[in-house]
Amino acid sequence: MSKYTTGEIAKLCGVSVRTVQYYDDRRILVPSELSEGGRRLYTEDDLKRMRIICFLREAGLPINSISALLGEKNPENIISVLLDEQEQALREELSERQAKIDLIEGIKRELKELESFSVESIGDIAQVMKEKNKLRKMRWTMVLTGIPVTAFQWTAIILWITNGLWWLFAIWACVAVPWGICISKYYFEHVAYICPECHRVFRPGFKESFWAYHTPKMRRLTCPSCGHRGLCVEIYRKGNE
Repeated sequence: MSKYTTGEIAKLCGVSVRTVQYYDDRRILVPSELSEGGRRLYTEDDLKRMRIICFLREAGLPINSISALLGEKNPENIISVLLDEQEQALREELSERQAKIDLIEGIKRELKELESFSVESIGDIAQVMKEKNKLRKMRWTMVLTGIPVTAFQWTAIILWITNGLWWLFAIWACVAVPWGICISKYYFEHVAYICPECHRVFRPGFKESFWAYHTPKMRRLTCPSCGHRGLCVEIYRKGNE
């Protein structure tokens, strides 16, 4: 049976000699025997154990867990469970990192549209990008709820023109007006605006918001803090904030 020194087993497993010695100190990988000169000697079974340890370490498992695991009689099932949990943790970490990358890329795209920018403007853009998905989801909810109302409207108009059924249009108006008011209140309760001058986040009154000129991302409003009137950036805000 082959015997390996500390240096040889370290080379075969792609680790340093100090790492092998550390595992020996932790009693995770104890050499099967010592030479007459006191050198540590490892067997094929020790090599396999070392490779398992390296694999588990690369998977992100801590030393204490590996030590306890290898001390069990049948560690295979435990390894499977631990690997499943570690995989889930790594996937969540990957998802969080991807979200940060998306945020950075979004900020860089927004900055390219500005002639000049400050630290405050970068903070504003970061806040917009952070809540962008929530704002998009809310807008899609509004669109989907409006589809039946719009379909009813065109049906009523067509039947009025072709069959003279004007009362269907009247019914539509009775439905559409309350719906429009409710959906508008819902929308303005869940958005706020960033003043480009003082960078304060504020909520204007419903009347001012409803009648203000707007684009998909901005609305012309008056900041209650500095008095600036101009296009303010729209962001998502929870109703109770």
